[in-house]
Amino acid sequence: MEGIQHKMISVNGINMHVAEMGQGPVVLLIHGFPELWYSWRHQIVYLAAHGYRAVAPDLRGYGDTTGAPVNDPTKFTAFHVVGDLIALIDAIGADKVFVVGHDWGALIAWRLSLFRPDRVKALVNLSVHFNPRNPNRKIVENFRAAYGSDHYICKFQEPGEIEAVFASIGTKQVLENFLTHRDPDPFYFPKDKPFGALRDTPVIMPPWLSEEDVDYYTKKFEQTGFTGAINYYRCFDLNWELEAPWHEAKVNVPVKFVVGDLDLVFSIPGVKEYINGGGFKKYVPLLEEVVVIEGFSWLMKWATPSITTTSSKNGTSFRNPPLCM
Repeated sequence: MEGIQHKMISVNGINMHVAEMGQGPVVLLIHGFPELWYSWRHQIVYLAAHGYRAVAPDLRGYGDTTGAPVNDPTKFTAFHVVGDLIALIDAIGADKVFVVGHDWGALIAWRLSLFRPDRVKALVNLSVHFNPRNPNRKIVENFRAAYGSDHYICKFQEPGEIEAVFASIGTKQVLENFLTHRDPDPFYFPKDKPFGALRDTPVIMPPWLSEEDVDYYTKKFEQTGFTGAINYYRCFDLNWELEAPWHEAKVNVPVKFVVGDLDLVFSIPGVKEYINGGGFKKYVPLLEEVVVIEGFSWLMKWATPSITTTSSKNGTSFRNPPLCM
């Protein structure tokens, strides 16, 4: 990671930590949960070497970014986070940027593109597709009806509850379980076995994740705790209320979408049909490609996958994976 520069930038009432490298068109890299700018360390170097300025912030509540009122989850709506990113784009002197998002970063990137398409040249999103707002049922209610109250999104709602569970397990083990997870089944946190739904045996590090990597994440989450990151989930229903004016609105920026076929979200009933059956294209009319990587999950770690690309123009298959995480 030699050559990556780190700086603090005052944006939207918080102090945002940013890692960046390179000169040229800006590529804004937005991380997911439970991640940091660090998740993009390989892409930052690659993009800088290919004529781009790669910019990867720690989102509010994460890592070395400070100033967000962590004990007030209502300050973590999509509007707050998109506001942070618009202020960051202004602060670095860019007009329009390329955007890449993963997991929660993909959700934020969809909202950035929906609310401010004038600031986005094009979007590559990983793992989480654009989902139109259902005016008849709030998001958490939807998950509770489908999966029950032990589903992780439901368990994340009560302030302090899941934080206590994570504290009883230990930060490093929590992160090891999340960062090595490769299972399309839903996450559950039953009271009698709170993390057993993921893994209750010692974690063997895969080749793409080192002890040094886990130690970096552990250090930062021990520094901040998990509350800031979990607050994004606690804003699901508040976002649903605030986004009512965008009901039936479309994402009007050029998009490429990449997902693993073992991805948690891709495995939700009805999602494959929505993506492949025209619903996704309806709400993302400038969708150019959908890339499905066989044998990979939500963390999008590559080895030698079989990749099937479905283009809006034609269908092709290839075995050369894009940038690894």
